[in-house]
Amino acid sequence: MNLEKEKKLCAKIVEKCLSIYVGDKILIEKILSAALANGHILFEDYPGLGKTLLAKVLAFSIGCQFSRVQFTPDLLPADILGTKVWKHREETFELMKGPIFTNILLADEINRSPPKTQSALLEAMEERQVTIENETHILMEPFFVMGTQNPIEFEGTFPLPEAQVDRFLLKLSTGYAETVNEEKLILLRRLGWKKDDPTRDMKPVVSPEEFLALQNKVENSIYVDDTILEYIAQIVRETRKHPKVEVGSSPRGGLALLKAARALALIDGRDYVIPDDVKTVVIEAIAHRLILKPEHVLERFDEKEAVIEVINKVPVPKDYRSR
Repeated sequence: MNLEKEKKLCAKIVEKCLSIYVGDKILIEKILSAALANGHILFEDYPGLGKTLLAKVLAFSIGCQFSRVQFTPDLLPADILGTKVWKHREETFELMKGPIFTNILLADEINRSPPKTQSALLEAMEERQVTIENETHILMEPFFVMGTQNPIEFEGTFPLPEAQVDRFLLKLSTGYAETVNEEKLILLRRLGWKKDDPTRDMKPVVSPEEFLALQNKVENSIYVDDTILEYIAQIVRETRKHPKVEVGSSPRGGLALLKAARALALIDGRDYVIPDDVKTVVIEAIAHRLILKPEHVLERFDEKEAVIEVINKVPVPKDYRSR
């Protein structure tokens, strides 16, 4: 199958993001792969590294509606979902929709709100619907959540429940600029914008309908050979056997890895998955689902290290079919 058209559309999105955000191309491709796989993204990194900017750039580059919720300790579920308000003249209740009724929801500093508020996102993230006063409302397509949290601030925060973390397809880190030239480029672009938020003037490079078509291609047109499926299954099972891991990856972790790998294949213009697609996103798809044994946490052993050890242990398939 010729996916040259889809490859060009994906390249347009990546180029548009890189025209504003200064960073690695592979990071943008990973973000795009999660979006194409209809999955949610959790950004964890230090303040001021462009997590919010990235979310907005992606949303506006694909012409989608964007909403941002600043999570705070006093935020209530109704502030996200909405609530019914009594209309005296009509003598009826009218639904006042919350910011979750959008295409892309930025849950900024998601760990600043208590678990009760965080759990308001669970149904929406898993089933693309919300229930308000026993009435179910289907969310528009595409829909995905991009959450952010800072790894250095713990005072006044509430760690995300495992059920919540498990619903994020990928956990990504933006990281600092790698060179002085990149730091300089960030400053030069700011001078050129004449404003702090350059996304207000962005023009989409693809329409929401085209983006939905790309998601459909990922779901229905990307072939995965049985040896690749076995490779993913072995990775997931080995995380549960790792001597330093208390709780390994859930089956949802294997599904996330499969979805992201298929999306990467489409971005590369292929209609089949190769082992490198899996290896490219395996840390981002699996590491945040692991719970280490307490003694190894004290040793500063990292979940990413566990995944790397698993990858080095599981043999990479060499004989796989493209169709």
